[in-house]
Amino acid sequence: MLIKACIFDAYGTLFDVAAAAREAAAEPGRDAFAGVWQKVANDWRLKQLQYTWLRAVADAHTNFWEVTQNGLDWALEASGLQADAELRERLLALYFELSAYPEVPKMLEALKADGFATGILSNGEPRMLAGAVESAGVAGVLDDVLSVQDVGVFKPHAKVYELVGERFGITPEEVLFVSSNGWDACHGAGFGFHSVWVNRAGEPMDRLPWTPAHVLGDLTTIPELAKSL
Repeated sequence: MLIKACIFDAYGTLFDVAAAAREAAAEPGRDAFAGVWQKVANDWRLKQLQYTWLRAVADAHTNFWEVTQNGLDWALEASGLQADAELRERLLALYFELSAYPEVPKMLEALKADGFATGILSNGEPRMLAGAVESAGVAGVLDDVLSVQDVGVFKPHAKVYELVGERFGITPEEVLFVSSNGWDACHGAGFGFHSVWVNRAGEPMDRLPWTPAHVLGDLTTIPELAKSL
């Protein structure tokens, strides 16, 4: 068995980034937000990612919590909701309690039972990641949670991917790297990981110099894939 560790991106891979907006929209008295929550969720996520890339290339790093707030502020203004301070605070609070995708707990349990090391490699700020891990109830099946805060630059900088080898004492070829972000899965492949793109939305492959070796619709078969490599 070549693979020794299965490493996951957090947001959008293990944790549903749309959950905060979806749950807020279902709360009483949020009729205006209920009509646009999907747009806000999509805009929020897109701006969050764009700001990480722009800060990385400009050498203007900050913590992911600030980027998350900046992205939300843009998204709320784009939908005419910038004056709703209570909604903003509610959405930010819910981001600390993001739901895991349904298959995540059993998938991680299966990996641990099969003897694989497991971990998260995320742009997320440690405090945010701790909240999501606790809310999802998966702390007991993760060996570590690695944050870009330790290297001061966001993905896809190589310094981020290097954290895995430094922590687990393994080579890139011994890592199964799993991300729902196509660009992240591509860069992981370029770094030398066995890379998996979890393409839940059926999107086209990103046009980058590298492509992930595997494309899946969800995380259910990750344990079987890891054992087959």
